Amino acid sequence: MTIRNLDDQIKQRLRLRAAQHGRSMEDEVREILKSAVYEATGRETSLVASIRARMEPYGGIDLPTVPRDPIRSIV
Repeated sequence: MTIRNLDDQIKQRLRLRAAQHGRSMEDEVREILKSAVYEATGRETSLVASIRARMEPYGGIDLPTVPRDPIRSIV
């Protein structure tokens, strides 16, 4: 895909944005397009899926299991 007549300022901002995310300009454009298409089509509607996708590059953490008491009956 070739994009013609791209404003130099947009190209510079894209270059900076790609550097901030540790990606090439081409990878950054792919992510921008993917995000725009998902927003337009509503495919990525799950909040959990959106958060997981955004946080995935940072790795995960293990949270401790919290002990819980059994549910008490109401008398």
